Amino acid sequence: MSDMTIATGRRSRWGLFIAPIILLILAVAWSGFWFYAASQAEVTADAWRAQEAKSGRIYDCAKRSIAGFPFRFELQCSGASVALVAQNASKTPFTAKLDNILVVAQVYDPKLVIAEFSAPATLTDGVTQNSFVVNWSKGRSSVVGLPAVPQRASIVFDDPSINRLDGSVQVPLARAKQVELHARLADEAPADHPVIETVFQIAQGSIQGVHPLLAEPFEADVRTKITGLSDLTPKPWPQRFREIQAAGGHIEIVQSRIQQGEMIAVAAGTLGLSVNGRLDGELQMTVTGLERVIPALGIEKMLEEGVPQSTLDRVAPGVKSQDLNNLFGALDRAVPGLGKVIKQNANAGVAAGINSIGTESTLEGRKARSFPLKFADGAVMLGPIKVGQIPPLY
Repeated sequence: MSDMTIATGRRSRWGLFIAPIILLILAVAWSGFWFYAASQAEVTADAWRAQEAKSGRIYDCAKRSIAGFPFRFELQCSGASVALVAQNASKTPFTAKLDNILVVAQVYDPKLVIAEFSAPATLTDGVTQNSFVVNWSKGRSSVVGLPAVPQRASIVFDDPSINRLDGSVQVPLARAKQVELHARLADEAPADHPVIETVFQIAQGSIQGVHPLLAEPFEADVRTKITGLSDLTPKPWPQRFREIQAAGGHIEIVQSRIQQGEMIAVAAGTLGLSVNGRLDGELQMTVTGLERVIPALGIEKMLEEGVPQSTLDRVAPGVKSQDLNNLFGALDRAVPGLGKVIKQNANAGVAAGINSIGTESTLEGRKARSFPLKFADGAVMLGPIKVGQIPPLY
């Protein structure tokens, strides 16, 4: 065999090993990159926690681990907890604990982070010491744009429910088929004055223990635009609201639609903040199905049983419950049956009052009524009638 033949054979055998050697080198390099990136992900998570802590939001994990090799990162937080700490407060105003949080990011798309939450969660009001249990069948969120300023974020819960803990008994408060919250930075807004657009949706929601009307399932779709922000760095909410007020910012209700059976209500308008931190502004509402809602409020029954003072304080400040009941008794004594007639026609009177405030309109092909809902330094006004009072936001 000639020397040329031997050399050719050697080169042929070396060619068989080149590809596996290259793959081995790439695998070692990729493994080194993954473990380095995983360690950096933990460093970034710790830095984010420290930044949030400065704003009074304390995040913690009883046990934390990272996995997902070779093509993604999976950060597992078991025994997760969140505590909101107010400045100069003797008690922690709010704490939340849940079983597990799984955060996932793909190596090839690290700016997209997806999280899954395991139920249940326990919420505790540190001031009142009231505790609540929140359950869901599936909870997940996504954020696009990390580690810089997020561009979009979403959170969705399927079959959520909220129960209040009364000793060892869970008292139902609210539930829904699905709850969604989506937020994104408006494209046209400058970086130093960001504008946030949000969409909040509730499917088959209900609230128990407040009024039978709210216990019936309803659908809600609210779209807003928030202006007056100077940046998106984490800050305590009171500080954020003060900045919005000082900048003349507002919350624009771009579109709001709530449906419960035959009743449909839509609203749009702009709400700002007064110097006292209370809501100011006006919403233009259009409602169909009022003839069903007003009797369901039970005004006639409320008058029969006596009007609670708390209700009178909202709708007729200064009027005493006992004075009103004495008035009905005096009417019955002067003209027997007159007080009863007034009570029985209470719902009709309220309907007539609302009709006198608003104007005839059409909503989704049905007869409706349009009227303004005003907010004046926290007071909620339906025409000249005060129907509620919203506490200050800071």
